[in-house]
Amino acid sequence: MHLTRQTAERLTSGVAQLVRTSKHLGSRVARDLYGDLPSFGWALLVPLERDGEQRCSALAEQAGVDGSVASRQVAALERAGYVQRRPDPLDGRASLIGLSPAGAAALAHTRDVRGQWAAESLAGWSEDEARQFTDLLEKLVDGLDTAGRRPPARSSPAGGAPPPPEHPTSPTRSEPHHLENP
Repeated sequence: MHLTRQTAERLTSGVAQLVRTSKHLGSRVARDLYGDLPSFGWALLVPLERDGEQRCSALAEQAGVDGSVASRQVAALERAGYVQRRPDPLDGRASLIGLSPAGAAALAHTRDVRGQWAAESLAGWSEDEARQFTDLLEKLVDGLDTAGRRPPARSSPAGGAPPPPEHPTSPTRSEPHHLENP
C-alpha cells in the first residue's frame, strides 16, 4: 500500500502529538494511575498475569529490556509486594516470578483509572467509532512494530540516482525496535 505524502505526514504528526500528550499527562497523573506501582511495573506485571509464573529472563524478553535491568526491577517489585518468587522446580538454581495479590490489585486499579480516562476522552464517540478506532490503532501498533524491526530504507542521493547496492558482506542493522508500554 502506498500513502500520499500528505497522509503520511498527518499520520506521523498525529502519532507524535499523541506520544507527547501521553508523556505530558503521564507525568502529571502517574500517581493516580499507578499508585505505588513503579512506572516499569506494568510492563512486568501484565505478562505475569497473562502467562503465569516465569523466569526473570522471560520477563526481560517480553519487556524488551536487558536481563540485569529486569532483575533489578523484579527485585523492586518483590520488595514492594507486587510479585512473589519461588524456586523453579525444574532447576533449583533459578526462580519463578509470579504475580502476588497486591500486584493483581495494582493492575486492576490501573485498568479502572485507564477505563475512566477512556470513557471521559471518548464521551462524544459512538461505540462503533470507538471500536473502529481501536481496531485501527492496534493495526498501527502492529505495523510500527514490524517496520521498526526492518533496516531503515535508504534514500536516493541528490540528483535522483538510486543508491549504490550494498556489498553482500556488509553488515546490516537488524536489532528489533521496542516500543514502550505506558
